[in-house]
This record gives sequence, C-alpha cells and structure tokens, in this order.
Amino acid sequence: MVGKRELMLSELDYTKAQLVFFYIIVLLSLDVLNPVKIFLHVFPAIAPWHIASLAIGCMAYTFIMNLRPLIYFSTKIFFHSILSIFFNDVQVVGRENIPKYGPVIFTANHANQFMDGLMIMCTCQRTISYLVAEKSWKRQVIGHLAWAMGGVPVKRAQDSAKKGAGSITVAAESSDDGVIHVVGKGTKFSTELKVGDKIRFPKTALGIKVASIENDEAMCIKVEDGVLDAIATQPFPEYVTFDILQRVDQKDVFKNVLEKLASGGTIGIFPEGGSHDRTDLLPLKVGVALIAYSALEKDGISIPIVPVGLNYFRAHRFRGKATVEFGAATYIEPGTLKDYQKGGADKRRVCNSLLTRIENSMRSVIVSVPDYDTMQVIHAARRLYREDGIRQTAEERQDMGRRFAEGYKRMLLSVNGDPPQEWLDLQSRLLAYQKELTALGIRDYQVVGLDYEEAELGDGPPQGETVLHRMNIVGHITHLLFVGTLAALPAIFLNLPVGLASRIYSNRRRKAALAASKVKVKGYDVMLSERVLCSIILVPTLWVTYAALLFFFTNLDGPALAVCVTSFPLFSYWSIMAAESGMVDVKDLRPYVMKLIPSARKRLTALPATRKALRKDLRKMIRLIGPSLGELYYGKQLDWQKITLETRKMSSSAELDSKKDE
Repeated sequence: MVGKRELMLSELDYTKAQLVFFYIIVLLSLDVLNPVKIFLHVFPAIAPWHIASLAIGCMAYTFIMNLRPLIYFSTKIFFHSILSIFFNDVQVVGRENIPKYGPVIFTANHANQFMDGLMIMCTCQRTISYLVAEKSWKRQVIGHLAWAMGGVPVKRAQDSAKKGAGSITVAAESSDDGVIHVVGKGTKFSTELKVGDKIRFPKTALGIKVASIENDEAMCIKVEDGVLDAIATQPFPEYVTFDILQRVDQKDVFKNVLEKLASGGTIGIFPEGGSHDRTDLLPLKVGVALIAYSALEKDGISIPIVPVGLNYFRAHRFRGKATVEFGAATYIEPGTLKDYQKGGADKRRVCNSLLTRIENSMRSVIVSVPDYDTMQVIHAARRLYREDGIRQTAEERQDMGRRFAEGYKRMLLSVNGDPPQEWLDLQSRLLAYQKELTALGIRDYQVVGLDYEEAELGDGPPQGETVLHRMNIVGHITHLLFVGTLAALPAIFLNLPVGLASRIYSNRRRKAALAASKVKVKGYDVMLSERVLCSIILVPTLWVTYAALLFFFTNLDGPALAVCVTSFPLFSYWSIMAAESGMVDVKDLRPYVMKLIPSARKRLTALPATRKALRKDLRKMIRLIGPSLGELYYGKQLDWQKITLETRKMSSSAELDSKKDE
C-alpha cells in the first residue's frame, strides 16, 4: 500500500511539473499573458534589465545557499551516467529497509574499490556521506569527487605502515593478563614504537596492539580477536620481519561524523577497512561500533545500522552486472551503554558484540563462501537446479545463492570438513563442467539449445522447429552485420582509444595494488575503478582534440562544428549499446562457429548429455541431504541474519571441538 501511494505521489509530481512547464511556455509565447511584460507596461520607468538583474541575483543567492545539495545532486546524476555506461544491469533488493528519515549508518562490503560508493549512492534515496581513506582523498579526481559527495577523510594506520628494524619472535602461549611476550633481534622497540601502536606480521592484514615496551628487544602485545590465528600463520619460534602501524588519533573525524548524525544525516562506512577481491568478508574494524555507541552516549540516539550487500558479477569487466541489497537494520541494545561507559574490558566486550552482529547482518545480504572454486560450484549448482526458461528476479537469485552457500557450509561442518567421496566427485564434475563452458566460450543456457543441432544432422526432411531455428541463426547474422556496420565508425574513433588506454592503465594499477596489499588475491577489485577514472579524464580530452582538429583542418562553420562536438557523447554511448547488442549475437552464434572445428564439435555434442546427468545427480543429492538442513530446504521466507548467525555458531563450536581433540 505504501509503495502504491508513493508511486501515485511521484506520478502526481511529474504531472504537476509537466503542467507548470507547458504553462510557462504559453506565458512566454504570448505577450498578452506574460506577467513580466504586463508589469513593465504598467511601470514604464522600470527597464527589463532591472528585473533580469534581480532574478539573476536571486538565482545566485539560491545557488550559494544550496550549494552542497546541488553539487551532490549533480554528482549523483553524473555517477548515474557512469553506471549506465560501465554496467549492463544494476538491480536493487530490499530498498524498503532504508529508513526514510533520521540518522542512518550504512555498512557495506568493499569488493570494487571506488565503484562501491557510487553504487550505493545511485541506488539509495538518502544523501550519504562516506568515510574516505585519506590516501584516496588526496588523489586527483577521486578526492574532488569525494568532496562533492560530502565525504569525511579518515587517516588509516595501514596507509603509513613502515618496516620495523630487525626481526621478532613470540612466545607460544599467552600469559594470564591477556598479553604475549615478543622478543626482538636487532630491533628498536623503545624508539620506533609506543604503547597503542600496532605491529603486523608478514603476509597478514591484522594489526596487533602493543600493550607494553620493556626495552629495545622486549615488549608485549595484546591478545584480541584474530591475534592467535595470525600467530599460527608464522613459523615461530623462527624470527620474522614485521611492519609498524602507528596509532592514529581520530577525534576530529569522530566529531564530524557525530555532528552529521546528530543533524539527521547518513554515513556510509566500509568496515573491512579496504577493498579486496576475496569471496568472504575481512575482519571488521571496530570504528563503526565506536561511532554507534558514541552517538548513543552523546545524543541519546540508537542509530539504525543498515547492511548493504554489493554483489558483483564479472566486477572487473566492462558491462558487468551488480545486485545491491539493503538488509534489515541492526540497533544497539540500550542496556549495554553502561558497560560501554565503564571502559576497559567491558567496553571492548560490548563493542565486539555489536561488531559481531553487524558482521552477521552484512553476511545476510551477500553470498559468502570460503574460496573462488566454491563460488564457481555454487553458481553452477544454482543454474542447474533451477527450471530452464524461467527468469529469476534479483531477490530470487540472491535467496537461492545464499541457500546453496549456507547449506554448503553446514554440510561441510556436519562431516567435520571431510565430505564423502560422492560429494567430492559431484563437486569436481560441476567445476569441470564450468571450466569446459569457459574453454568453449559458451554459457550454460546455450547448452540447452545444442540439442537442436542433433535434429539438423538427420537425413529426413527438416522439422518445423529446425526450420525456425535456422531462420533464427540467419536473423542473428543479419542483425550482427547491421549493428556492427552502424557502430564501427564511432566505436573506432570515440571508444577504442579510450578503451585500450584504460585497460592498460587499470592493469598496471592492479599489479601495483596487488604488490602493496596483504589481502588481495588478484587485485581485480581496483580494475574497474581505475578504468572509470582513466575514462573520466581521457574521454573529454579526446573530444576536445577532435574538436580542435575539426576547427583547424575543416571548413565547418560554427553551428555545424557545435553540432558535431555535442554529438560526440550521443554517438559514443550509442556505439556502446550497439556493440553490446552485437556481442549478444556473437555469443549466440559462437556454438555454431565452434561446430566447424572438429575437436570442438565433439565436445559441444557431449555437453547436453553431461548437463542432464549433472542436473539429475545434483537434484538427487539435494533431495537426499536437503531435509537435514531444515528451514534452509523447506523455508519460504528466511531470516538470513538468523541463518548466518546459526552457521557461525556451528562453525565456532566445531573449531572448539577440534582444539579439544588436539
């Protein structure tokens, strides 16, 4: 009902705007009805420029007084155009979970560097101010755009990390007071470190807080979440190098954020602390919990913390797809404020508890799996399990993907990480099927259509479906040639130079980011952002260059030149759409082209039978083990925060049992 009412209001506003527009046209067309002309006729002492000057002054005053909202609105329109160019499809799920009024903290996974902020900004009706790393704030273009979005710069310890002198080793066990002793060799703890600073071991992202410093070669570190796991990755008691992360004072940042929230504004935070291309969340930073508790303590506001799931498909590629999901808000339990105000261990406990709930809510809006291979298995299983020819909505895809992901984790826990051979065989077959599709360059939905080819190989007269199928192929070829011819010229001159340059630049930036990161796998999370940044600079530069060439080396007059230059954006965008339409034809025709290659023909012919067998065995296994998963299998509408929390509890319990057995 609310959605229909809002739709009616928006339609009414649109109608009003149309009526006002046409009314103004009528007034400007007829001097008899023009109120300005009538006023000047009644008061001849007033000149037209008097009224024009007054109107310009009022416009300037209005613009200055509303500068920030106008800049944000203009930036949002610009980013909308960016997303429409670089993404084929962006769908939104759960928009009803966004509070319409009052302060809100949005917490999102960070899977696509600068594109993440753009994606949330363009799909959310609220005005969002992001916490932006100071390192990014100081970059050209990025910094200006962050300012236009009302961002708040944040200095991160990892951005100024430096190598510590010498090497260190640690004691195997922690002491009763929750610290671990660290011994150095050739180190300078007294001069390089202070209590509150952090150290970081090789090939880990976790910063470990320094509890005390005894001398240059002896100190203690605090035992907090993840510390023992980080230590377990190192070859202690051997000595290893370490990084120093100096403590950063964020008082001014917290002050600005709390003022914005107190005035009813919204804040966007990426609690993982940095972008990455992993298939699961990184450990969350405690800052978001401190902000929420500080707002409750200072202003008495229990701020809704809304999780945002950014789910990308081919995130690093041009014209990829994305689903943005807003989940149910998390609130601070008011009774925990007293523990927060006590400080010390009580404060850490309630902050960590809230952080766990926030992390759980973030997992409820993404599809999180342990690794990339598992992600491939989940996607392949989801496509094979659903009915052919039925188009799922974004919400249905997210729901089914999470069912498979959470079910996979629970099944793995139920067998103590040692699945039966039947399960491993099916998983291997799913991966092999997916790799075969990739090698042949076709999609799963195209395998269903390969059965038509067998009908065409027969000796009898062609059937009706076969004739229609052949006509469809001819149609694809004709359409491909048509759009290819139309798109060729603008694509070559307007898009190709920018595309090649941005690809080379983004790949170099990816390699640099990968070398500097402790958490990235392949660095794909930075590629699309860098391509967008490169294009923002190169596209207008190319247009200006062409305009100069037309001006100096042609006989075009001013109006003709203006038409040519203003047509560049239209031709560029149209060629992208036409090229994409042509690529759809290329993909549809690829199986028939591959049929011309003898080795590929045999592989293509075998795919339908492989798919049918896989589908049958997959559904059989799901029917066998599904009932043991309870509501994951039977439930219609699931509380994903509850489901993900239960899975995490099962995982923690399994880890404790494993440690007891050791």
